[in-house]
Amino acid sequence: MLYQIQKKYQLSERFVSITFFFVLSVSAFYLAQIEYLKSLGLGLLTISMLIGLLFGNVMPYKMHALLEDGMVFCKQRLLRIAVAFYGFRLSVQQIQALGAQAFLIDVILIVTTMGLAVWMGIKLLKLDKETSILIGAGHAICGAAAILATSSIVKAKNEQVAVAVSCIVLFGTIGMFVYPWIYQYVSHAFVTDRIFGIFTGATLHEVAQVVAAGQAMTPQAAEAAVVTKLIRVLLLAPFLLLLCYWLTRNSSSNQSAGPIALPIFVFGFIACMLFNSLVNIPEYIHAVIILADDLALATAMVALGVSVRIVDLRKAGLKPILLAFVLTLQLMIVGGFLSLL
Repeated sequence: MLYQIQKKYQLSERFVSITFFFVLSVSAFYLAQIEYLKSLGLGLLTISMLIGLLFGNVMPYKMHALLEDGMVFCKQRLLRIAVAFYGFRLSVQQIQALGAQAFLIDVILIVTTMGLAVWMGIKLLKLDKETSILIGAGHAICGAAAILATSSIVKAKNEQVAVAVSCIVLFGTIGMFVYPWIYQYVSHAFVTDRIFGIFTGATLHEVAQVVAAGQAMTPQAAEAAVVTKLIRVLLLAPFLLLLCYWLTRNSSSNQSAGPIALPIFVFGFIACMLFNSLVNIPEYIHAVIILADDLALATAMVALGVSVRIVDLRKAGLKPILLAFVLTLQLMIVGGFLSLL
């Protein structure tokens, strides 16, 4: 059908494919508004990934060939622009309001989680470097968004990104239900709502999962959880720059490795955050920017899902799931200890 439309109206393949991915992302956006799916912690990016996987595994090969040009554009250029505009969700004022405790906890957890992911994934489980880094980034920072941003730096394959996102969906969803259950038993003992909110935001994976878990607690806990999570999102920028530096150093000692491109979009992320902090953007304009960014990220995720075959996910085996489980456990233990200090 798409092929016939493209021929009839003499449209470029890129235009047709981007439009196709965008339409699917809009569908994912409306599905993400359903209360039941919200209660399951299925955010826009997760639903977009699932829709992409569904279409990608049922469409004929001829349609895959038609979508290829736009698929590459969405997964690379559009993704980087969307990550840069992600900075409009943050402000310096939000960070100052929560204080240094949440910031320090987030930094320590990111360092320890990434260190454990690289050591266990590469050295112990013998996973490839890209998958280990992607799973670590998703756990340490902000789930699927961090995985997508990191994938453009480590030059990960589609199936590697899909495996990492799947791990985030699995253990993040479990955590979303477990955290409110734990909260019921500790909130009246020695843990305040603010402390447990910081713990939740610092250790749960996806922003949507943090919001869903926070809604099952008190408003004070939910607010602390969301702001702490946003600080983790802010740390995505320095994390990507440090990751780029580390990969560049490693590639310089390995002549067979290709050059690592400087992630210019990270500076765009920082610029958007500073602009959002210093300029009083009208609320309706800000809402439009966030909506456009959500749809751009969702379009990139749909394109990624379409390009992945289920058989590729099966080849990964149980090792990525084991790594994700250990990282989730580490986040809860170390994060819980740091939150009580």
